[in-house]
Amino acid sequence: MKYRNSIKSIAIGSFDGLHIAHQTLAEKADALVIIERNGGYLTPGYKRSHFTSKVCCFYHFDVIKGLTPEAFVEKLKTDFPQLEQIVVGYDFGFGKNKAGNAKTLQDLFDGKVEIVEEVSIEGVSVHSRTIKAYLREGNLVMANRLLGRSYSIEGEIISGQGLGKNELVATLNLAVKEYQLPLDGVYATRTLVEGEWKDSVSFLGHRVSTDGHYAVETHVIGDDIGVMSGMLKVTFIAFIRENKKFDSLDRLKRQITEDIRVSKELLSSIG
Repeated sequence: MKYRNSIKSIAIGSFDGLHIAHQTLAEKADALVIIERNGGYLTPGYKRSHFTSKVCCFYHFDVIKGLTPEAFVEKLKTDFPQLEQIVVGYDFGFGKNKAGNAKTLQDLFDGKVEIVEEVSIEGVSVHSRTIKAYLREGNLVMANRLLGRSYSIEGEIISGQGLGKNELVATLNLAVKEYQLPLDGVYATRTLVEGEWKDSVSFLGHRVSTDGHYAVETHVIGDDIGVMSGMLKVTFIAFIRENKKFDSLDRLKRQITEDIRVSKELLSSIG
């Protein structure tokens, strides 16, 4: 593409999540070269571009994984003919079987290679895999701290079991693909409804008290938003409790009422 002819510096990486360490790399370059893989993302595909003002160029891992380090560098020089500088992280690996590293890149590229040192918070090295691990533990505090923002997912609104609106509380049910989902349980969240962020409480996990099916659902607090369709975005603010089974719908409803109260309190304190 023509815009590549004007790019003189690039930062290379997966940039999954565009967390605070990624932002450190991004601010040093004109564009990001994003190595795309499949599934389990903090930020799938093109949605990474929502978190940076830099041009995003994508290489799919399956297409480039067989290239030697030398061939990969030649591809970069061909794709970015004005390239003068490459920015990578201290743990960067590239080429077939990760035969190359940051030092190899310095040897092979005839321009400047800047290696960004480890970024850490409270002694924790900032990596996408670490953030995913915190999410799987339900540790939103650390996951969001390393991200530099509250974690969000998007999903398509689908039909639920029909029990919520009639017997419990109305929820929007989501089919979520590609994202790394947090620990099963209940969260204080905010849900984007028609361009406005609304306080909500969300559940992820198997509905062990009802039909046993896995669900991702969100209840918008204090608003009857009616029937919706399309994609919906949910941002996770705080973990409330793990998933558990209740022996009656009445007990479940009382717990949901308490979850809504706790979520309102938490969200109000954050502002």
